[in-house]
Amino acid sequence: MTFKFTGLRFTSLGVAMALLGCGKAQTNTAPSGQPVSVTASGGAAAPALGGGTQVETIPDPTLNNETAFSVTTPASWTFQGVLLQGGPATCDSYFLVSWRSASPDGQSMMEQMPQMLWAYGDGPKPANGCLPIDAPMSAEDFLKNHLAKMMQLTFVADAPLSAAQAQMVEQTRDSYAQGAAFYVSHNLPAPRNTLDVAQATVTSTFGNLAMQGRMTVYVHCTETTRPGMRSMLPGMADRPAQTVGKCTADVVYLNGPANQYASLVRAWDASGMGAKQNTDWGNAWVKRYAQQGDLMTRQLIASQDAKFAAQRQEIAHTMAVQQQVHDQFLATMQQSTQDSIASANANMNARSTAASDMVDLSLDRQTVMDTSTGQISRLPDQMVVGGDLQRVHGNGTPY
Repeated sequence: MTFKFTGLRFTSLGVAMALLGCGKAQTNTAPSGQPVSVTASGGAAAPALGGGTQVETIPDPTLNNETAFSVTTPASWTFQGVLLQGGPATCDSYFLVSWRSASPDGQSMMEQMPQMLWAYGDGPKPANGCLPIDAPMSAEDFLKNHLAKMMQLTFVADAPLSAAQAQMVEQTRDSYAQGAAFYVSHNLPAPRNTLDVAQATVTSTFGNLAMQGRMTVYVHCTETTRPGMRSMLPGMADRPAQTVGKCTADVVYLNGPANQYASLVRAWDASGMGAKQNTDWGNAWVKRYAQQGDLMTRQLIASQDAKFAAQRQEIAHTMAVQQQVHDQFLATMQQSTQDSIASANANMNARSTAASDMVDLSLDRQTVMDTSTGQISRLPDQMVVGGDLQRVHGNGTPY
Protein backbone atom coordinates (compact mmCIF):
# COMPACT_ATOMS: atom_id res chain seq x y z
CA MET A 1 0.00 0.00 0.00
CA THR A 2 1.15 3.53 -0.72
CA PHE A 3 -0.08 6.85 0.57
CA LYS A 4 -1.30 9.78 -1.41
CA PHE A 5 -1.48 13.42 -0.40
CA THR A 6 -3.66 15.39 -2.77
CA GLY A 7 -4.81 18.94 -2.68
CA LEU A 8 -5.54 22.16 -4.48
CA ARG A 9 -3.83 25.41 -3.61
CA PHE A 10 -5.95 28.52 -3.98
CA THR A 11 -4.26 31.79 -4.82
CA SER A 12 -5.78 35.18 -4.11
CA LEU A 13 -6.84 35.33 -7.78
CA GLY A 14 -8.77 32.08 -7.48
CA VAL A 15 -6.26 30.03 -9.50
CA ALA A 16 -5.42 26.60 -8.13
CA MET A 17 -2.38 24.38 -8.43
CA ALA A 18 -3.30 20.68 -8.28
CA LEU A 19 -0.92 18.53 -6.29
CA LEU A 20 -0.08 15.27 -8.02
CA GLY A 21 -0.67 11.94 -6.35
CA CYS A 22 1.48 8.87 -6.65
CA GLY A 23 0.93 5.66 -8.56
CA LYS A 24 -1.90 5.28 -11.08
CA ALA A 25 -4.67 6.90 -9.07
CA GLN A 26 -6.23 9.96 -10.68
CA THR A 27 -5.29 13.40 -9.48
CA ASN A 28 -7.86 14.67 -7.02
CA THR A 29 -8.93 18.26 -6.49
CA ALA A 30 -9.53 19.72 -3.05
CA PRO A 31 -8.07 22.58 -1.01
CA SER A 32 -4.63 22.25 0.46
CA GLY A 33 -4.66 21.34 4.11
CA GLN A 34 -7.38 18.75 3.50
CA PRO A 35 -6.98 15.34 5.10
CA VAL A 36 -4.35 13.06 3.63
CA SER A 37 -5.88 9.92 2.20
CA VAL A 38 -4.54 6.40 2.45
CA THR A 39 -4.71 5.74 -1.27
CA ALA A 40 -4.25 2.74 -3.48
CA SER A 41 -1.37 2.84 -5.93
CA GLY A 42 -3.40 1.20 -8.68
CA GLY A 43 -4.09 -2.25 -10.00
CA ALA A 44 -6.46 -4.92 -8.76
CA ALA A 45 -6.90 -5.19 -5.02
CA ALA A 46 -4.96 -8.11 -3.56
CA PRO A 47 -6.56 -10.55 -1.11
CA ALA A 48 -6.01 -9.37 2.46
CA LEU A 49 -5.81 -11.72 5.43
CA GLY A 50 -7.86 -14.20 3.47
CA GLY A 51 -11.44 -13.82 2.30
CA GLY A 52 -10.83 -11.16 -0.35
CA THR A 53 -11.64 -7.46 -0.17
CA GLN A 54 -14.61 -5.14 -0.22
CA VAL A 55 -15.07 -1.49 -1.21
CA GLU A 56 -16.74 0.79 1.32
CA THR A 57 -17.86 4.36 0.59
CA ILE A 58 -17.92 7.63 2.52
CA PRO A 59 -20.71 9.93 1.27
CA ASP A 60 -20.90 13.70 1.45
CA PRO A 61 -24.32 14.55 2.94
CA THR A 62 -23.95 18.16 1.79
CA LEU A 63 -23.64 17.10 -1.88
CA ASN A 64 -26.61 14.75 -2.24
CA ASN A 65 -24.71 11.93 -0.50
CA GLU A 66 -22.34 11.67 -3.44
CA THR A 67 -19.46 9.31 -2.72
CA ALA A 68 -16.50 11.38 -1.54
CA PHE A 69 -14.11 8.51 -0.78
CA SER A 70 -14.08 4.80 -1.50
CA VAL A 71 -12.06 2.56 0.82
CA THR A 72 -10.89 -0.94 -0.03
CA THR A 73 -10.67 -3.14 3.09
CA PRO A 74 -10.52 -6.85 3.91
CA ALA A 75 -13.94 -8.34 3.17
CA SER A 76 -14.46 -9.64 6.70
CA TRP A 77 -13.52 -6.39 8.43
CA THR A 78 -16.06 -3.84 9.67
CA PHE A 79 -15.96 -0.28 8.43
CA GLN A 80 -16.96 3.16 9.68
CA GLY A 81 -16.31 6.41 7.87
CA VAL A 82 -17.48 10.02 8.01
CA LEU A 83 -16.94 13.24 6.11
CA LEU A 84 -17.51 16.49 7.99
CA GLN A 85 -17.39 20.01 6.61
CA GLY A 86 -14.85 22.29 8.21
CA GLY A 87 -15.19 25.91 9.14
CA PRO A 88 -14.44 28.39 11.95
CA ALA A 89 -15.25 25.85 14.68
CA THR A 90 -12.51 23.52 13.40
CA CYS A 91 -9.57 25.93 13.10
CA ASP A 92 -10.83 27.11 9.70
CA SER A 93 -10.35 23.70 8.09
CA TYR A 94 -11.79 22.75 4.70
CA PHE A 95 -13.32 19.35 5.39
CA LEU A 96 -12.53 16.48 7.74
CA VAL A 97 -12.54 12.85 6.63
CA SER A 98 -11.97 9.98 9.01
CA TRP A 99 -12.44 6.22 8.69
CA ARG A 100 -11.65 3.01 10.51
CA SER A 101 -11.61 -0.62 9.44
CA ALA A 102 -11.44 -3.29 12.19
CA SER A 103 -10.88 -7.04 12.16
CA PRO A 104 -13.75 -9.31 13.24
CA ASP A 105 -12.18 -9.87 16.67
CA GLY A 106 -11.69 -6.12 17.12
CA GLN A 107 -7.97 -6.52 17.86
CA SER A 108 -6.58 -5.20 14.58
CA MET A 109 -7.52 -1.99 12.87
CA MET A 110 -6.51 0.45 10.17
CA GLU A 111 -7.64 4.04 10.48
CA GLN A 112 -7.26 7.54 9.19
CA MET A 113 -7.62 9.69 12.27
CA PRO A 114 -9.48 13.02 12.27
CA GLN A 115 -7.33 15.85 11.00
CA MET A 116 -5.58 17.95 13.65
CA LEU A 117 -4.83 21.63 13.12
CA TRP A 118 -3.09 24.49 14.86
CA ALA A 119 -2.20 28.09 14.10
CA TYR A 120 0.59 30.42 15.19
CA GLY A 121 2.01 33.88 14.58
CA ASP A 122 1.34 37.48 15.61
CA GLY A 123 -1.37 38.24 13.05
CA PRO A 124 -5.09 37.35 12.90
CA LYS A 125 -5.55 33.58 13.07
CA PRO A 126 -8.31 31.05 13.80
CA ALA A 127 -9.54 31.10 17.37
CA ASN A 128 -11.56 27.89 17.69
CA GLY A 129 -10.84 24.23 17.28
CA CYS A 130 -7.06 24.55 17.14
CA LEU A 131 -4.51 22.53 19.07
CA PRO A 132 -2.60 24.50 21.76
CA ILE A 133 0.58 24.65 19.65
CA ASP A 134 2.07 28.06 18.84
CA ALA A 135 4.84 27.22 16.36
CA PRO A 136 5.51 25.15 13.24
CA MET A 137 6.46 21.56 13.97
CA SER A 138 8.05 18.70 12.09
CA ALA A 139 6.12 15.51 11.49
CA GLU A 140 8.66 13.57 13.56
CA ASP A 141 8.30 15.91 16.52
CA PHE A 142 4.52 15.76 16.32
CA LEU A 143 4.54 11.96 16.11
CA LYS A 144 7.06 11.25 18.88
CA ASN A 145 6.52 14.05 21.36
CA HIS A 146 2.81 14.73 21.03
CA LEU A 147 0.71 12.07 19.35
CA ALA A 148 2.50 8.96 20.66
CA LYS A 149 2.48 10.31 24.21
CA MET A 150 -1.15 11.36 23.98
CA MET A 151 -2.14 7.86 22.77
CA GLN A 152 0.20 6.18 25.28
CA LEU A 153 2.24 4.51 22.56
CA THR A 154 5.88 3.52 22.86
CA PHE A 155 8.14 4.65 20.02
CA VAL A 156 10.26 1.73 18.76
CA ALA A 157 11.99 2.91 15.61
CA ASP A 158 11.63 5.12 12.57
CA ALA A 159 10.08 3.29 9.66
CA PRO A 160 11.41 4.23 6.22
CA LEU A 161 9.08 5.74 3.68
CA SER A 162 8.22 3.71 0.64
CA ALA A 163 9.40 4.83 -2.79
CA ALA A 164 5.86 5.96 -3.58
CA GLN A 165 5.68 8.04 -0.42
CA ALA A 166 9.02 9.69 -1.16
CA GLN A 167 7.87 10.41 -4.69
CA MET A 168 4.65 11.95 -3.39
CA VAL A 169 6.59 14.26 -1.07
CA GLU A 170 8.85 15.37 -3.93
CA GLN A 171 5.88 16.01 -6.23
CA THR A 172 4.11 18.02 -3.57
CA ARG A 173 7.15 20.18 -2.92
CA ASP A 174 7.52 20.75 -6.65
CA SER A 175 3.92 21.96 -6.75
CA TYR A 176 4.73 24.41 -3.94
CA ALA A 177 7.52 25.86 -6.06
CA GLN A 178 5.11 26.21 -9.01
CA GLY A 179 2.60 27.94 -6.76
CA ALA A 180 5.24 30.36 -5.49
CA ALA A 181 6.18 31.21 -9.07
CA PHE A 182 2.53 31.98 -9.81
CA TYR A 183 2.38 34.42 -6.91
CA VAL A 184 5.58 36.12 -8.04
CA SER A 185 4.30 36.44 -11.62
CA HIS A 186 1.26 38.31 -10.28
CA ASN A 187 3.29 40.52 -7.92
CA LEU A 188 1.77 38.86 -4.87
CA PRO A 189 3.60 37.78 -1.70
CA ALA A 190 3.94 34.01 -1.87
CA PRO A 191 3.05 31.97 1.23
CA ARG A 192 5.66 29.53 2.50
CA ASN A 193 4.34 25.98 2.14
CA THR A 194 6.00 22.90 3.60
CA LEU A 195 5.13 19.21 3.75
CA ASP A 196 6.90 16.88 6.17
CA VAL A 197 6.30 13.15 6.63
CA ALA A 198 7.33 10.84 9.45
CA GLN A 199 6.67 7.14 9.92
CA ALA A 200 7.44 5.01 12.95
CA THR A 201 6.86 1.63 14.53
CA VAL A 202 5.10 1.88 17.89
CA THR A 203 3.96 -0.59 20.53
CA SER A 204 1.25 -0.66 23.17
CA THR A 205 -0.81 -3.13 25.17
CA PHE A 206 -4.44 -4.14 24.90
CA GLY A 207 -5.23 -5.77 28.20
CA ASN A 208 -2.57 -8.50 28.41
CA LEU A 209 -2.05 -8.52 24.64
CA ALA A 210 1.14 -7.01 23.21
CA MET A 211 0.29 -4.70 20.30
CA GLN A 212 2.45 -3.32 17.50
CA GLY A 213 1.59 -0.69 14.97
CA ARG A 214 2.79 1.70 12.32
CA MET A 215 1.97 5.37 12.50
CA THR A 216 2.39 7.77 9.58
CA VAL A 217 2.09 11.53 10.08
CA TYR A 218 1.84 14.15 7.33
CA VAL A 219 2.33 17.74 8.50
CA HIS A 220 1.53 20.50 6.05
CA CYS A 221 2.16 24.12 7.05
CA THR A 222 1.36 27.36 5.26
CA GLU A 223 2.98 30.55 6.55
CA THR A 224 1.96 33.97 5.26
CA THR A 225 3.63 37.28 6.04
CA ARG A 226 1.68 40.51 5.78
CA PRO A 227 4.10 43.37 5.09
CA GLY A 228 4.15 46.33 7.43
CA MET A 229 3.06 49.82 6.46
CA ARG A 230 4.42 53.18 7.46
CA SER A 231 1.72 55.60 8.51
CA MET A 232 1.25 58.66 6.30
CA LEU A 233 -0.97 60.47 8.79
CA PRO A 234 0.22 62.37 11.87
CA GLY A 235 -0.69 60.64 15.11
CA MET A 236 -1.39 57.28 13.48
CA ALA A 237 1.01 54.48 14.39
CA ASP A 238 2.86 52.43 11.80
CA ARG A 239 1.53 48.94 11.12
CA PRO A 240 4.24 46.35 11.79
CA ALA A 241 4.70 43.27 9.62
CA GLN A 242 2.66 40.25 10.76
CA THR A 243 3.19 36.53 10.25
CA VAL A 244 0.45 33.91 10.45
CA GLY A 245 1.00 30.18 10.07
CA LYS A 246 -1.40 27.26 9.98
CA CYS A 247 -0.48 23.59 10.15
CA THR A 248 -2.48 20.42 9.62
CA ALA A 249 -1.50 16.96 10.76
CA ASP A 250 -3.00 13.93 9.02
CA VAL A 251 -2.42 10.62 10.74
CA VAL A 252 -2.70 7.08 9.39
CA TYR A 253 -2.48 4.32 12.01
CA LEU A 254 -2.23 0.56 11.50
CA ASN A 255 -2.30 -1.52 14.68
CA GLY A 256 -2.78 -5.11 15.78
CA PRO A 257 -1.35 -7.96 17.87
CA ALA A 258 2.42 -7.97 17.72
CA ASN A 259 2.53 -11.54 16.35
CA GLN A 260 0.28 -10.48 13.44
CA TYR A 261 1.99 -7.16 12.66
CA ALA A 262 4.00 -8.40 9.68
CA SER A 263 0.96 -9.94 7.99
CA LEU A 264 -1.09 -6.79 8.65
CA VAL A 265 1.54 -4.63 6.97
CA ARG A 266 1.70 -6.94 3.96
CA ALA A 267 -2.08 -6.99 3.65
CA TRP A 268 -2.60 -3.24 3.87
CA ASP A 269 0.44 -2.48 1.70
CA ALA A 270 -0.99 -4.61 -1.08
CA SER A 271 -1.92 -2.84 -4.30
CA GLY A 272 -5.40 -1.30 -4.27
CA MET A 273 -5.90 -1.26 -0.50
CA GLY A 274 -6.94 1.89 1.29
CA ALA A 275 -8.87 5.05 0.43
CA LYS A 276 -9.29 6.85 -2.84
CA GLN A 277 -10.95 10.20 -3.36
CA ASN A 278 -13.77 10.42 -5.92
CA THR A 279 -12.57 12.82 -8.61
CA ASP A 280 -16.08 13.96 -9.61
CA TRP A 281 -16.94 14.69 -5.99
CA GLY A 282 -13.67 16.58 -5.53
CA ASN A 283 -14.41 18.76 -8.56
CA ALA A 284 -17.95 19.42 -7.31
CA TRP A 285 -16.67 20.27 -3.84
CA VAL A 286 -14.08 22.71 -5.22
CA LYS A 287 -16.70 24.31 -7.49
CA ARG A 288 -19.02 24.85 -4.53
CA TYR A 289 -16.14 26.16 -2.41
CA ALA A 290 -15.29 28.67 -5.14
CA GLN A 291 -18.94 29.70 -5.47
CA GLN A 292 -19.23 30.19 -1.72
CA GLY A 293 -16.06 32.26 -1.74
CA ASP A 294 -17.40 34.34 -4.63
CA LEU A 295 -20.71 34.83 -2.81
CA MET A 296 -18.91 35.92 0.35
CA THR A 297 -16.84 38.35 -1.70
CA ARG A 298 -19.95 39.82 -3.35
CA GLN A 299 -21.69 40.09 0.01
CA LEU A 300 -18.66 41.83 1.47
CA ILE A 301 -18.54 44.24 -1.47
CA ALA A 302 -22.28 44.89 -1.18
CA SER A 303 -21.92 45.47 2.55
CA GLN A 304 -19.06 47.89 1.98
CA ASP A 305 -21.01 49.65 -0.79
CA ALA A 306 -24.01 50.03 1.53
CA LYS A 307 -21.72 51.30 4.27
CA PHE A 308 -20.10 53.82 1.92
CA ALA A 309 -23.53 54.91 0.61
CA ALA A 310 -24.72 55.49 4.16
CA GLN A 311 -21.55 57.42 4.90
CA ARG A 312 -22.00 59.51 1.74
CA GLN A 313 -25.63 60.20 2.71
CA GLU A 314 -24.57 61.20 6.21
CA ILE A 315 -21.84 63.45 4.82
CA ALA A 316 -24.30 65.06 2.37
CA HIS A 317 -26.78 65.64 5.19
CA THR A 318 -24.08 67.13 7.40
CA MET A 319 -22.92 69.41 4.59
CA ALA A 320 -26.52 70.52 3.92
CA VAL A 321 -27.03 71.34 7.60
CA GLN A 322 -23.73 73.19 7.68
CA GLN A 323 -24.74 75.16 4.55
CA GLN A 324 -28.10 76.03 6.11
CA VAL A 325 -26.40 77.20 9.30
CA HIS A 326 -23.93 79.19 7.21
CA ASP A 327 -26.74 80.85 5.19
CA GLN A 328 -28.64 81.67 8.38
CA PHE A 329 -25.48 83.13 9.89
CA LEU A 330 -24.89 85.32 6.83
CA ALA A 331 -28.53 86.49 6.85
CA THR A 332 -28.31 87.33 10.53
CA MET A 333 -25.04 89.16 10.01
CA GLN A 334 -26.49 91.11 7.06
CA GLN A 335 -29.62 92.14 9.01
CA SER A 336 -27.51 93.07 12.02
CA THR A 337 -25.27 95.22 9.81
CA GLN A 338 -28.25 96.93 8.20
CA ASP A 339 -29.82 97.58 11.61
CA SER A 340 -26.52 98.95 12.87
CA ILE A 341 -26.18 101.29 9.89
CA ALA A 342 -29.79 102.48 10.27
CA SER A 343 -29.27 103.07 13.97
CA ALA A 344 -26.03 104.96 13.30
CA ASN A 345 -27.75 107.10 10.68
CA ALA A 346 -30.62 107.83 13.05
CA ASN A 347 -28.19 108.81 15.79
CA MET A 348 -26.24 111.01 13.41
CA ASN A 349 -29.44 112.68 12.19
CA ALA A 350 -30.59 113.23 15.77
CA ARG A 351 -27.28 114.80 16.71
CA SER A 352 -27.32 116.92 13.56
CA THR A 353 -30.87 118.14 14.27
CA ALA A 354 -30.07 119.02 17.88
CA ALA A 355 -26.90 120.84 16.87
CA SER A 356 -28.70 122.91 14.22
CA ASP A 357 -31.42 123.88 16.68
CA MET A 358 -28.73 124.93 19.17
CA VAL A 359 -27.15 127.15 16.52
CA ASP A 360 -30.53 128.83 15.80
CA LEU A 361 -31.09 129.36 19.52
CA SER A 362 -27.67 130.85 20.10
CA LEU A 363 -28.13 133.21 17.11
CA ASP A 364 -31.68 134.13 18.21
CA ARG A 365 -33.17 133.03 14.95
CA GLN A 366 -35.52 130.48 13.52
CA THR A 367 -35.36 128.34 10.42
CA VAL A 368 -38.45 128.31 8.20
CA MET A 369 -39.43 126.59 4.97
CA ASP A 370 -41.68 128.00 2.28
CA THR A 371 -44.05 125.08 1.76
CA SER A 372 -44.97 126.30 -1.69
CA THR A 373 -41.40 126.40 -2.97
CA GLY A 374 -39.47 124.25 -0.42
CA GLN A 375 -37.02 127.13 0.13
CA ILE A 376 -35.31 127.26 3.54
CA SER A 377 -34.85 130.65 5.20
CA ARG A 378 -33.59 131.85 8.56
CA LEU A 379 -35.49 134.68 10.20
CA PRO A 380 -35.24 136.55 13.52
CA ASP A 381 -36.73 134.50 16.27
CA GLN A 382 -39.28 137.21 17.26
CA MET A 383 -40.85 137.29 13.79
CA VAL A 384 -44.18 135.57 13.60
CA VAL A 385 -44.44 133.23 10.66
CA GLY A 386 -47.52 131.89 9.01
CA GLY A 387 -49.13 131.28 5.68
CA ASP A 388 -46.78 129.37 3.40
CA LEU A 389 -43.90 129.70 5.86
CA GLN A 390 -43.49 126.76 8.27
CA ARG A 391 -40.96 126.59 11.08
CA VAL A 392 -38.49 123.63 10.82
CA HIS A 393 -35.31 122.45 12.57
CA GLY A 394 -32.11 124.31 11.98
CA ASN A 395 -30.97 121.63 9.50
CA GLY A 396 -34.21 121.92 7.51
CA THR A 397 -35.91 118.80 8.77
CA PRO A 398 -39.52 119.22 9.85
CA TYR A 399 -40.60 119.10 13.44
